[in-house]
Formats: sequence, C-alpha cells, structure tokens
Amino acid sequence: MTIDEIEKLKGQSLPKFANFAKDQLPMPGVKKRLDDIVNREITILDYKIRRSTQKDGTDCLQLQFLLDDIVCIVFTGSKVLMRQIKDFGDKVPFVCTISHVERYFTFS
Repeated sequence: MTIDEIEKLKGQSLPKFANFAKDQLPMPGVKKRLDDIVNREITILDYKIRRSTQKDGTDCLQLQFLLDDIVCIVFTGSKVLMRQIKDFGDKVPFVCTISHVERYFTFS
C-alpha cells in the first residue's frame, strides 16, 4: 500500500478477522463411527466438507450432532450424505436418522 492509501484507512471502520473468517479449528465433540449411529435419531448441528486426509482425491464430510444430549462428531466419505447436506445444509440444525440402505447411507 502507498502512504496515501494507508492515510485513507485512518478513522475508517475496518472489518475484524474474527467476524468474516471461518473457524479453522476442529469441531468439538465425541468422535463416533457412522455404524454406531445408524438408525438412531440425531440432531445435526453443523457440518464441513473438506478434502479427505485418508483417501487422496476424495472429500470427507464432518458432521457435528447431538446424540442423547451429548455433542458428537462423525467423519464419512459418503457421497449420498454429502449431496444431501449440500442440498439441505441451509436447514441446519435439523433432526434426522441416518439409514444404511444396501450400499449407501442416507438421511431420513
């Protein structure tokens, strides 16, 4: 920046990093396996989709949810769950059950 540009900043209200940056810390919660929560009613609280650290070239869905009043998290590579959460993520939080139907998992 030039000195003139810096001078123009003085007295301006600038946004704070904490107000626009997404939290990069892991979601808090007790880690669960997807098989442990199948067919149990849960409340989805939050989610993230990121590149998988387990399988190169794939994505991973991290779900934060309530199960029996305990905050938990689960990680999955389920493409069906990722598609559903992308389509309906604006409805979070919501109550659901994760079902295992043949070879895939789905919200119901």
